[in-house]
Amino acid sequence: MLRVTLRGVGVPTVVLGTGETLLVGRDPHPALADADADAQLVRTGLTLPRAAPHVSRVVGEIAVGEEVVRLRWRGATEAQLSSLFDAPGGARRVALTQGMTALLDEGENHVLLLRGRQSAPGQYTDLVLVVDVEVPQEPQADAWQPPEDLEGAPTAPAPRLERWSREWYVALALAEPWLVGSDDYPRPASNREIYERILAWRGHAWNLERSQRVDDAIRVVARTAFGPADDPFTQGAGRVQNVRFAVGRRAAETRLVTPDDLRVVEAARARGEGLNPERSTPGDLV
Repeated sequence: MLRVTLRGVGVPTVVLGTGETLLVGRDPHPALADADADAQLVRTGLTLPRAAPHVSRVVGEIAVGEEVVRLRWRGATEAQLSSLFDAPGGARRVALTQGMTALLDEGENHVLLLRGRQSAPGQYTDLVLVVDVEVPQEPQADAWQPPEDLEGAPTAPAPRLERWSREWYVALALAEPWLVGSDDYPRPASNREIYERILAWRGHAWNLERSQRVDDAIRVVARTAFGPADDPFTQGAGRVQNVRFAVGRRAAETRLVTPDDLRVVEAARARGEGLNPERSTPGDLV
């Protein structure tokens, strides 16, 4: 028999036992009545307090079996799973994407929900959920059930950069090492390299030959990726060169730009199209 405890700062503690399933999200209760649910499982829901409007109604599903605990990531909201296990290196950290299923290790498992909590209107911080898997030595406590909210608002879109905009191209050039899997890249791209990369993609790079314009665009990317409360440029981090590595990685983690975006602009460059691969007009040169 397994015992699973879910907790977090500002999040009610929930205890699960074998045969139980917990749905976690901004408004998970309507999903409890899904027709395809396993009738043999006891299903409950946990509403995340102060969840950001772009957090999915159901982001994760924790199912407790006889011997294993499975986490199925059901939301489009970006997250990371880290835990300890008995293997060389002793730790793992994986990005959770929609539809992914992971087995949780015995002990503490941390789920980092990127920009998951709304700290103020338009401001977001990361939310850490701790899932503790153990073999109980005493009778299990009943699982806590939050009140059902039938008036929950529909899922709002996550903060994004406008596609084909100057800032979107700057984020793409800055995050390129992480998008292609070169996360051991020795240094982030310089302003000149960002300008030349965008020029190669579009055939025109606005006014980014001026280094200050690249810095301005990176600040916009950082504010969108981290949120106003955690913006590294307002936290005394210093010059843009000192934080661009973190901004590039965060832009990839929060999917402000994606590997698919990179493939699209590379394919357009190879065809000699440039500008907006989906819509090339004189206005793109402004």
